[in-house]
Amino acid sequence: MRVTERGSGSPRIAVVGGIHGDEPAGERIVDRLVETATVEEGTLQLIVANEPALKAGVRYTETDLNRTFPGDIEDDKYESALAPRLVSVLEGADAILALHTSQSAPPPFAIYSELTETVRRSVTGMPVEYVVDAGNLRDTTLDSTLPNTISLETGKQGSTDAVEFGLEATRDFLRVHGILAGEPTYTETTVATVDEEVPKGAGKPEVFYENFEEIPVGEVFARDDEYTHRVTAPGTVPVLASEHGYEDIFGLYGRITGTIEPPA
Repeated sequence: MRVTERGSGSPRIAVVGGIHGDEPAGERIVDRLVETATVEEGTLQLIVANEPALKAGVRYTETDLNRTFPGDIEDDKYESALAPRLVSVLEGADAILALHTSQSAPPPFAIYSELTETVRRSVTGMPVEYVVDAGNLRDTTLDSTLPNTISLETGKQGSTDAVEFGLEATRDFLRVHGILAGEPTYTETTVATVDEEVPKGAGKPEVFYENFEEIPVGEVFARDDEYTHRVTAPGTVPVLASEHGYEDIFGLYGRITGTIEPPA
C-alpha cells in the first residue's frame, strides 16, 4: 500500500485507487493527483491499495480485497490482512472516494451503502447521472465498511476514457469537500437500488441489455449453457452488466427508486 498526503488539518478527504489490480485507471488517477493537486484547505490522502495485484495485472493475489473488509490482520491471505491496514489509514476520514473500472457498459456511475449528507454532496457534486444503492446487497466492501464512502465506476476497464473521466470526477469530488479550489456544480442524480446477483455458469455467456436499461417482463437479460435469466419483475434494470467482467455473475438486478437531490 502506498500513501501520499498533501496539506494538513480538517477536513481529511481520501482517494483510493488500485483496490483491484486489473483496474489500473485508479492508480493512474491517484498518480496524476500526486503530481498536480494543490490543496486549498485540509488534508488530502492519496492511496494506491493493492500494489502486488497491480504489478501482476490481476484482480487480486489471493482473495478479492473489496469482498474482504474489514478483514483480519492475522489472516494468511494477503488481501485479508491488507484490508484492516487500509481501514486503519482511512478511519475517521470525512469523505472517501474509491476508484474502480469494469468491463460493463457505460455510463460511469457511483455506488454507496448508506446515504449520509456527505454522500449526498459527493454524489450530486460529480458528473454522474446514476448512483447505485448497494446497502442491501453486501457488507464486505469498502463503502459498506467506512461511513461517507462512495465507489466510482469511471468507465471501461483499461480505457483512456476511464482515466480521463475519473480524474475529472475526482477533482469535482475534491472541490465539493473544499480540498481543491473552485465552486462545485451540483445536479440531481437517479438512484438504482440493487438487491440480487445474477449468477453465471458454464458455456458461452451472452448479455442482451446495458446498464440502467429497463428490461421488459418476460425478456431474457442474459444466458449461457447453464442459465437463462428471464425477467419477471417490472422495472428491472441491470447494473454492472457484463459477459466477461466476473467469473460467477452477469451483474446485478436493480430498480430505479428515485433521485438524490443536491444539498440545500
